[in-house]
This record gives sequence, structure tokens and C-alpha cells, in this order.
Amino acid sequence: MSRVLPLFRRSLADSWRGLLGWTAGVAAALLLYLPLYPSLGGGGQLQSMIDSMPPELVKTLGYDAIGTGAGYAQSTFFALVGFVLLTIAGVGWGTGAIANDEENGQLELTIAHGVSRGQVLAERSAAVLVKLAWLGLVAVVLVAVLNGPSELDIQFGALVATAAALVGLTALSASASIMVGAVSGRRSWALGAGAGVAVLGYVSNAIGNQTDDLAWLHDWSPYSWAFAGDPLTNGWDWQMWMLLAGVALFLVVGWLVFRRRDLTV
Repeated sequence: MSRVLPLFRRSLADSWRGLLGWTAGVAAALLLYLPLYPSLGGGGQLQSMIDSMPPELVKTLGYDAIGTGAGYAQSTFFALVGFVLLTIAGVGWGTGAIANDEENGQLELTIAHGVSRGQVLAERSAAVLVKLAWLGLVAVVLVAVLNGPSELDIQFGALVATAAALVGLTALSASASIMVGAVSGRRSWALGAGAGVAVLGYVSNAIGNQTDDLAWLHDWSPYSWAFAGDPLTNGWDWQMWMLLAGVALFLVVGWLVFRRRDLTV
């Protein structure tokens, strides 16, 4: 394994078919939802339907601004379908980075090839983050292409900021899976940790939307850090950087523990 970043390259090579499938899923979601906006939102029908719904439900679902092009793209893709797709992909990749191989006995064989544990975690984590970034880039390109025909009127800088927020949010769940997999060696624990971060973030944000008394929950919700500032309309928000700090923290903790822990036999 004398090549530069051999584990990183191998991870990408072994997962290109799956990445292609996730890319197709992101593309399909965008091509399904965004072209519908002119017929649904352009004439005000969509906003009228939202106005007829209970205000509490509208706030929970984040449909407050769905009548605008940016609000529609945010509500249908970035904050919902895209969030679900990238979270599932990221948690699966994060679980596979360490925990899967440790449970099936492949991890010890990899380390026997003269690579350190720290290198295994670092390069495989980098591969997970690069794949999530690729899905974010696909979303940026397709939304930019559909922006004019779908009458969304989204500014490119705000689009990049929103895609970065989505990638950061889902990378947090993926890095939680990597960390717990590195600490425990248990696939189920790693999977549960990543899914738990995503679910708790979404639920705490939804509950915090209900009343001012519960708004403090937004401060503890990664989902809120990503989207509360409405980046698709307003652009970059400082809270997004908290996601990157969380990703770095999870990966550093996993790296420190994994280097010293006895591997599962």
C-alpha cells in the first residue's frame, strides 16, 4: 500500500456503484419536485392550500414560505427528501467505515497490510465526506439548471450555502456513526448513533417551532443550525459552522479512541 491515500482510493473504488445509485436518487427527487413549482406555486394555489392547514402543522413541517420558489425548493428537497436521502447514505457509509469491517473480521486484515489504525479511520472518513460532498454538488448543479425553467428565482450563492448546510448536517450523522463504530466496534451501535443524531435534530427543531417557550430547543438542534437561518433565501449563516465543529469533534474522538482500543476478535 505504497500509493498515496490507498484506503481513501479503495473506499471510493469499492463504493462507486452505490454512489451512482444515490446520485440517481438525488437527481430523480429534484427532477420530480422542482419542475412542478410553476403550476403549483406560481398561481398561488400552493400557498392557499398551506393557508388552510393548521398553523402548528405548517410550522412543524417547515412550510411557512413554501409559496416562494426558494421556500418550495427548501421545503420539498433540501429540508426533507434531500435530507433523508443524504442521511441514509451518510449513516450507511459511516457505519461501514469501521464497524462493518470489524464485525466481519476484515478490519484486522486491512491493518495487517502495514497501515495504522489512525490512517484507516482518517482515510475512510475522508471518503465518506467526499461522497456526501459529491451529492451536494449534484444538487447544486441540478437546481441551478432547473432554476430558470422552474421559475424558482434562487440566487446561486444562497444555493451553494444551502447545499453546504445539507452536506454538513448529514456529515454530522455520518461522523457520529464513524465515531461510535470506532469506539465500540458494533455495527448496530454505529447505525443507531448516526440515525439518532438525525432524528433528534429534526424532532427537536419541529418541537421548537411550536411555541416561543420551546424555541430554546433550536439551540440544540443540528437541523436548526443548518436551516433555521433560511440559507436558500438569506445565504450563509454562522450556525452552519457549528456543524463542521461537530463533525471534527466526532472524528477526533473516534480517532483518539480507535488508536488504543482492542479490536473485536
